Amino acid sequence: MAVRGLCGFRHCRIDFRFHIRGRRVGGLMHVLVIGGGIGGLTAALSLHAAGIACTIVESAGELRPLGVGINIQPHAVRELTELGLGDRLAATGVPTSFQTYTDRFGSVILSLPRGRAAGYRWPQYSIHRGLLQMLLLEAVRERLGPAAVRTGLCFEDVEQGPAGVVAFLREVRTGARLTLAADVLVGADGVHSAVRAGLHPGGGPLLWSGVRMWRGVTEDEPFLDGATVAVAGSNRSCKFVAYPVSADRRQINWVAEVKVGDGGEVPPADWSREGRLQDVLPHFEGWRFPWLDVPGLMKGARHVLEYPMVDRDPLPSWGTGRVTLLGDAAHPMYPVGSNGGSQAVLDARVLARSLAASGPVEGLTAYEEERRTATTPLVLANREMLMERTLALVEERAPHGFGDVSEVLTEEELAEMAAGQRRMTDMDVRLLNERASWSVV
Repeated sequence: MAVRGLCGFRHCRIDFRFHIRGRRVGGLMHVLVIGGGIGGLTAALSLHAAGIACTIVESAGELRPLGVGINIQPHAVRELTELGLGDRLAATGVPTSFQTYTDRFGSVILSLPRGRAAGYRWPQYSIHRGLLQMLLLEAVRERLGPAAVRTGLCFEDVEQGPAGVVAFLREVRTGARLTLAADVLVGADGVHSAVRAGLHPGGGPLLWSGVRMWRGVTEDEPFLDGATVAVAGSNRSCKFVAYPVSADRRQINWVAEVKVGDGGEVPPADWSREGRLQDVLPHFEGWRFPWLDVPGLMKGARHVLEYPMVDRDPLPSWGTGRVTLLGDAAHPMYPVGSNGGSQAVLDARVLARSLAASGPVEGLTAYEEERRTATTPLVLANREMLMERTLALVEERAPHGFGDVSEVLTEEELAEMAAGQRRMTDMDVRLLNERASWSVV
């Protein structure tokens, strides 16, 4: 199998004789990971812990702590803790206490416990995405060595032989082309994955929900208990999400979501696109709660990012032979269940466990079967936006606010809302707490 012609690079013939049964002569199985984000870095740590060699190739010339906030669910925190990162996470992130839903006036509709408060043995963490990436990068360089992460290299193509793969790469700065051989190649290169595009040329466009998102991080006083993810309004019209992402609780991540269209196919989105506050602020003027000044928080951000809420239709298969996908490259989903980064972590851990147990080809088949089966329902559940149905009901029934939620929703409707949240974000508490470790002995 070959994935050819992504950038018009003509291949040379590759000699695979230095491979024997998927392992390098005199060495370990070697995995080449394309992409140095959360999924790719966690994959490197997981593979190393399982006794498998790994090299990461990243197109950026330097990995820097970019982005805004992210939530890491307990099932992912367990895996990062078992990789020896528990103390670093605790020193960097905020252990989330509740996810609280309110109307656009700040009146509480439903408050659900998160992490340890929900009975898990591990917390949920709200954390700055860039700091999490740097935490993982530091651990990779400590354990695998500084040469394990090669930056400034753009993936162009991959070719498979009976005993390995060869990746065709290009130096971003000079344009020089080079090849790297490995036993397995993993595309962890995000929602605009070049590996995915090669594997699935007709794999479907980005699909837009009709919602645009503006995001920022602001230094401000903690709100509520200082550890709550607050969700106000509904993205059937306007929704605002805020939560702390620093250990002192003073850095507040916020997301302003506005329904601006009917959705449909969209061209590739630029995740680093600078947003304009004046485009979104008018939608939230007057959103001042007893515990949070929404316009004031938005105005306090030094930088604002803007991009559409998008996903892709789930694939019937991710990879073939010795090539596969991981994280957003495999299963991009709407960010309504705080699950994107968490699912990438789980992908990485199952990948390492499967390769260690079954070798390159059989291992990737087992990995894909387990993770594709788990993530496809999440993509579809996030797309349904189950919580939004109930939130929209509140807007319809109490457009000017309410005193007590019982005036607006029945107990059955509140229970349905809670069930929708669990479907998007929660595994079974007992199952996670009691299942055997995924670590490879």
